[in-house]
Amino acid sequence: MKLLLLLALVALAQCHRISRVPLWRGKSLRQALKEHGLLDLYLQQHPYNPAVKFFPSLQSAERLHNYMDNEYYGTISIGTPGQDFTVIFDTGSSNLWVPSVYCASLACSNHHRFNPAASSTFVGTNDSVSIAYGTGSMTGVLGYDTVIVADIKVLNQIFGLTETEPGDFFYYSPFDGILGLAFPSIASAGATPVFDNMMAENLVARDLFSVYLSSNGASGSFVLFGAIDYSYTTNGISWIPLSAETYWQITMDGVYIGEQPVACYQGCQAIVDTGTSLLVVPSNILGTIFASFGANSNGQISCSAVSSLPNLIYYINNEAFQVPPSAYVIENGGYCTLAFEGMDVPTEAGELWILGDVFIRQYYTIFDRANNRVGLSPLP
Repeated sequence: MKLLLLLALVALAQCHRISRVPLWRGKSLRQALKEHGLLDLYLQQHPYNPAVKFFPSLQSAERLHNYMDNEYYGTISIGTPGQDFTVIFDTGSSNLWVPSVYCASLACSNHHRFNPAASSTFVGTNDSVSIAYGTGSMTGVLGYDTVIVADIKVLNQIFGLTETEPGDFFYYSPFDGILGLAFPSIASAGATPVFDNMMAENLVARDLFSVYLSSNGASGSFVLFGAIDYSYTTNGISWIPLSAETYWQITMDGVYIGEQPVACYQGCQAIVDTGTSLLVVPSNILGTIFASFGANSNGQISCSAVSSLPNLIYYINNEAFQVPPSAYVIENGGYCTLAFEGMDVPTEAGELWILGDVFIRQYYTIFDRANNRVGLSPLP
């Protein structure tokens, strides 16, 4: 099969040369492979390798910095010439924004600020934008400029330039801004998300992206646009259909601690959110969760008891997805705390649970826009 694939690729390359379309142009190669039914096979046989990129335009990875297992961020460029910013790649929101020279908030004073006057490709608007997160908020204006993410150049990308960043959350954040990867339906001010423009302009090989988050402060985290790194899926992929095209929202069947059900008895809604550090539960359930683990009302538990704690199990799409105590217990300075927080995120289907980084670190996670589904592959 590999020989047949190689011959097919050679034939395609010859075809490209005859038509004077450069072989390295990702759009043409992607279309040719897809038309011949070879794209999926090629990507499986050539998983992403950071040291060797056969066709970089087919697979583009953004390396993420792991900040104390609490936040994961990478570097993007905006404008011409490019101005660099560190951003959270957030599947729980849809807007791109960065601090700007218009911002006088304390949070902007110690971060990079975009200067539209220094970019020859910037186009301003009179439109405003306002976003409130679970922690932190921003207001600002919208503009258009060239954005480069993982060597992918997106022209005329709409983004927010902050004018205010109230409070101190963003002041203490190690990143500058946020790049939302959720659906357009929840984008503030109707802004088109970056990944939607990547898809519309055929800048990615497949209409999906995948995420690996490292543990224990280790390096190696990434978000991979347009491809699946199959070296991370040796334990198979479980595909879960989305229940709404807003956040990356799915239906859970139940939540268990060991063999005991503790919540979500009749089913509930959850989102897979790279921008949330912990495991978020509805506020009225948090006390039950803590008590079930034997923790106090603040979630603190004896470190000596951690080794005997059961797995936390989310039942999703008739499958069990386990989170071990080594993942959901945070040890700091001899104190152990459960990695849960209570927050109410109301939707038409009820309060949302949030499967944040504590969960995602256990699974190579695929966000598939082409099929409106999430793929989870257990990591070793």
